[in-house]
Amino acid sequence: MKDKKRYEPHPETLALLTASGNSINGVGEAAARQASPFFWHPPELHPFGALQNLARQSSRRCPGAGPAFQAAYNHPELTPVAEQHPERSPEEFSAELRAFALEHEADAVGIAAMDPLYVFQGYEIEEPWVIVLALAHDYERLRQVPSDETNGAGVTDIGEQYARGTRAAFALANWIRAQGYTAKAYPGPAANALLLIPPAIASGLGELGKHGSMISPQFGSGFRLAGVTTDMPLAATAPVRFGGDEFCATCQICTVECPPEAITEQKQMVRGVERWYVDFDKCIPYFAERASCGICIAVCPWTRPEVRPKLLKTMARRSAVATDTGSEVSAEGGLEVIERIWESLD
Repeated sequence: MKDKKRYEPHPETLALLTASGNSINGVGEAAARQASPFFWHPPELHPFGALQNLARQSSRRCPGAGPAFQAAYNHPELTPVAEQHPERSPEEFSAELRAFALEHEADAVGIAAMDPLYVFQGYEIEEPWVIVLALAHDYERLRQVPSDETNGAGVTDIGEQYARGTRAAFALANWIRAQGYTAKAYPGPAANALLLIPPAIASGLGELGKHGSMISPQFGSGFRLAGVTTDMPLAATAPVRFGGDEFCATCQICTVECPPEAITEQKQMVRGVERWYVDFDKCIPYFAERASCGICIAVCPWTRPEVRPKLLKTMARRSAVATDTGSEVSAEGGLEVIERIWESLD
């Protein structure tokens, strides 16, 4: 990990930020609504096309990054839907689906009922179920972000996980279609109709972290997502609470390590939900100039393989104490945990 330095965006980069992404994202809005098309959508749908191009050009300068990301855009055609399907219960279909996905590059699988708020404004999704796949990073490569012209390991690993997500999502969609049901694939990094983080949380893949990415009890913040929608009858997987949100309330590691200081200490109201939110207008100029970023997810204590098991045990113990006493866990208690984590990072 490179040392943090005070960051000031180039004037020409700031000139490309022609609108506030925070306003488009709905920061401060008390009413729930669908998300507006945004970064990584087609540029005619938002005002950040020039910044997208800068980000792509910057990342492609890194050794190995170009082929890795190109592979994320290469996918097979969707096969025709079979005319007949086997008789299975939703639970049986879900078990078979999960087994197939895990055998075809996915590292974790969640299933959630479709919600209109999972769909970007101006798009439509007709399928009633969404399957979310998690693709885990190689931690030792991820921690070498941000990348540059001499070391592209970090950004290349990001591209490779997106490519795995593409292959896994299309493989699963075609397997479902072979069973006689409609299925569509929604991999990254290019955005489409489907938001991925909300159904990933609803389906039990993790909790939202202060850095705006998810935290998984299996992978910390070191993973990417891909989605599949379908009308196959399925059984939803349940959301999980393991202490990630509570930990973020007192942890300051990603906040301190973020060069553009885009990660705030408190949750904010965003389209009717109080949640963690990263300041787009501060984050994206750095992201675009530095060949993507990923610092916040790499430094997250949950992402460190040797730290995560200790954190899970600590947060489970704190939760048990709070349940037994019927009290809330104090901020002071949280700070004691943070101090021990800081010591382990030295």
